[in-house]
Amino acid sequence: MIKRFVNYIGDTKNWGKLRILFYIILAVVFISDFFVHRHHVEFIWDKIPGWSAFYGFLSCIVLIIVSKALAHAWLYKEEDYYD
Repeated sequence: MIKRFVNYIGDTKNWGKLRILFYIILAVVFISDFFVHRHHVEFIWDKIPGWSAFYGFLSCIVLIIVSKALAHAWLYKEEDYYD
């Protein structure tokens, strides 16, 4: 069963369907935050509906950009570096 699931995700024919599914899941998570009652918040931004989903999405994007910049600036070696 897991093998079929992994093959389904890895198949390039299904990327369009999976992208739509992931966007729907993202929208559901974002919209569901509007219905959560917050009794006690630690920080002022915790009162903003959808903040957690937005912050998580933005953090992932920043993490990807920083890691790619670090890889290209510091870790990247020329093709004949070890020759």
